[in-house]
Amino acid sequence: MPDYFPAFLDVPGRRCLVVGGGAIAARKVHGLLECGARVTVVSPSLVPELARLATMGGIDHRARAFRRADARGAMLVIAATGLAAVDDTVAEAARRHGALVNAVDRPASCDFIYGSVLRRGELQIAVSTVGPTSSSAGAATPTSRQRAPISWRRPATTRSSAVPAPSTTSARSRPSRHMAVSAVVIASRPCTGI
Repeated sequence: MPDYFPAFLDVPGRRCLVVGGGAIAARKVHGLLECGARVTVVSPSLVPELARLATMGGIDHRARAFRRADARGAMLVIAATGLAAVDDTVAEAARRHGALVNAVDRPASCDFIYGSVLRRGELQIAVSTVGPTSSSAGAATPTSRQRAPISWRRPATTRSSAVPAPSTTSARSRPSRHMAVSAVVIASRPCTGI
């Protein structure tokens, strides 16, 4: 697993592509929309919340299978179909068209990953891990809350998926008990994030 460069992306007004129409794709779409991106979703079908967004004009929906040309002009591409062959095709096309790609649950196919995020007002702290598991980043965020100034400790006000709950898995069954923080980024931001 590579050491990732910590960065926040400026996406307002930029075209972002999400391939897939399920619950995970919906979370990615909502995060992109919250940051002002212009989102296109390519999927033969959509979960109800994405269908509503498409009907209201909040996203551009292409109700069909992915085509390599769909990645043209996108700054960012998220492959969220859950089908390895499709997600690999999406990743290859995205790179060919110069876009950054995230293939959900396939870090080897990603140009970037999503970290665990703690948000308090205009403060945003992102944490990611290095090694075989990303679950440690979720465990770090509550720890960060406990050590943070009291004004930061109120319960999270964003989607529950933004700050995963700590793992209840025993230390023996975890691939690694040690977390290495590869990115802690503090930024003042107008966006509630992805």
